[in-house]
Amino acid sequence: MKKILILASAIFILNSCVVSTAAKVVKGAVNVSYKAVKGTVNGISWAVSKAKGKIDEDRVDGTWKVVGAYKGSFEDFTNDQNPESSFTSDCTEGFDQIIFKAKKSKFKPVHCSSGEEDWVKYSMEFGKNPVTKEKENYIEYNSNNYISVIDVNNKTMVLEGNLMPKLAFSGAKLYLLEKVK
Repeated sequence: MKKILILASAIFILNSCVVSTAAKVVKGAVNVSYKAVKGTVNGISWAVSKAKGKIDEDRVDGTWKVVGAYKGSFEDFTNDQNPESSFTSDCTEGFDQIIFKAKKSKFKPVHCSSGEEDWVKYSMEFGKNPVTKEKENYIEYNSNNYISVIDVNNKTMVLEGNLMPKLAFSGAKLYLLEKVK
């Protein structure tokens, strides 16, 4: 009788542990997917969520092609039920791009793959962005201009701010970029 009582107690305890662990897994999965917006732009599948910590500066290194622009902030984008890319390139040959040289802390926004733009010195920081007043990754250039680095992976990068002045006049603030090389 004593063995049956101990066995029943052990089964009850193990069962509650399994249910508790399963609930934590489901809750964790919900937390991970929170604030992630998924979509497709020009055939590229992507999910945008704000990076939770410091992004290594080497991750932005390389040539990035602008494939999407959203008229509004990242906050507007996350609240939009149907976020459509408003990006249209007027390039007949080449594409709009931005080139980062992380080792030299320089970047060059290039319109239509022409090499006419000047290199701009920048510093990448993680802290309170003076423009958005939020703790995030951001790039400071020309001593008073800021671009928020929303997220970077090996294929895509999402930036918010005055990245391309020719598009900013139309209200574009959020840019989806695809790694070229």
